[in-house]
Amino acid sequence: MNKKIRVIVVDDSALVRSLLAEIINRQRDMECIGTANDPLVAREMIREMNPDVITLDVEMPRMDGIDFLGRLMRLRPMPVVMISTLTERGAEVTMRALELGAVDFVAKPRVGLASGLNELASQIVDKIRVAAVARVHRVAAPPPGPGVGVAGAPAAAAIPPASPSGLLGRLSTEKIIAIGASTGGTEAIREVLVRMPPDSPAIVITQHMPPGFTTSFAARLNSLCQITVKEAVNGERILPGHAYIAPGGTQFHIARSGANYVAVVDDAPPVNRHKPSVEVLFKSVAAVAGRNAYGVMLTGMGADGAVAMREMKDAGSYNYVQDEASCIVFGMPREAIAHGAADEVLPLTQIAGALVTRLRSTTDRMHHRI
Repeated sequence: MNKKIRVIVVDDSALVRSLLAEIINRQRDMECIGTANDPLVAREMIREMNPDVITLDVEMPRMDGIDFLGRLMRLRPMPVVMISTLTERGAEVTMRALELGAVDFVAKPRVGLASGLNELASQIVDKIRVAAVARVHRVAAPPPGPGVGVAGAPAAAAIPPASPSGLLGRLSTEKIIAIGASTGGTEAIREVLVRMPPDSPAIVITQHMPPGFTTSFAARLNSLCQITVKEAVNGERILPGHAYIAPGGTQFHIARSGANYVAVVDDAPPVNRHKPSVEVLFKSVAAVAGRNAYGVMLTGMGADGAVAMREMKDAGSYNYVQDEASCIVFGMPREAIAHGAADEVLPLTQIAGALVTRLRSTTDRMHHRI
């Protein structure tokens, strides 16, 4: 029980290496067993020392951090926490790292490195702790794309076409799908969204993510999906065939304006320590959409959103929860199940198909009544 989490720090900056090692060694439950200034040195260290977790700089000499991560996750999958730069390029590279199997990332400050990293210390060690218990998948050689499933596995089905006669579209203005996720969620969300047809109801999403990264996340998803994926903007109408992602560092919920749903993005305080918080989004969906809503809880650490997902169910929504075997971290789905919020618990690759089938059967019933 007292076994410490053994961490190797890989970073080309001597200052960052020493700061991270110091932060790690201050914890009673972990130790930095080595540091490396580039991936080639790190490769030998990993072979010899077999760490529990590695922290990996995104941009390094000799071998890019992403190239190294790709090889590592193919040949010797292990929990990796990326240390990213808070730039547009850093955000894009971080999204790629999460695709390749990194468990999570920390954005290091561009100025005031020493004080900035120390301010992030609790976040860094929390993410190392989560990574140490995360389920890490071996990643296949080809990069993930629209026809590729989580961790590089082939998708079970192609992206569904629009419904015949636009049946789904006739109901999609009143229906709404709400998705919540945290650790491991960027890839889980992609897995669901690439399988949604272009006439899908509107989808609102909260993924725990800091400011500066959700723009790249939305752009990446938009390039892969048949629906339009964007960051939510305060006051905009929420439309069918679109997915709206909570911007990092804000709270996002929905409101009614006449017959329409509208996005509310504001600077409200954190809820369950999170900003954006799944609880905030799901609570609004329960109040505003009721039986017209579908809830989806994906992989993530903690309990954010579980109580509000039960509120959604009590208000008449139908909820899907990701099963333990396909989660990177089973925290949020486990809590949702414990609160009695789940109607179905499914492997990640089956959630979109189940959603679309249910939407279409609902639409068909409505169509026959007309």
